[in-house]
Amino acid sequence: VQLQAYGGGLVQAGGSLKLSCGASGRTLSSYGMGWFRQVPGKEREFVTAISWNGSHTYYADSVQGRFTISRDNAKNTLYLQMNGLKPEDTAVYYCAARIRTGISTRSYEYDFWGQGTLVTVSS
Repeated sequence: VQLQAYGGGLVQAGGSLKLSCGASGRTLSSYGMGWFRQVPGKEREFVTAISWNGSHTYYADSVQGRFTISRDNAKNTLYLQMNGLKPEDTAVYYCAARIRTGISTRSYEYDFWGQGTLVTVSS
């Protein structure tokens, strides 16, 4: 499976962005998926995850109420709607997929990773 994250960019604090993650090589409809982010010099951080059919989602406390994860299995695409962005949300955002249907917050439990897309939030 190859994942491609896109939609990052520069936005002012309080603004919104929507990230997408497309997949090729295999359908993702039976995979749990997630978004992580990483700032240079820091460990990769869990952001949010979604179960294979979208029935379960989980968010890091830092993004709860501001970010929304969703997926469209017919389009083989994962989304991350980010509202109320803060400068501390600045990071490279990665999408990931795991060969299990449920949710995980642990990066080592994901089997496939996208290349990342940079989100920069200016104050």
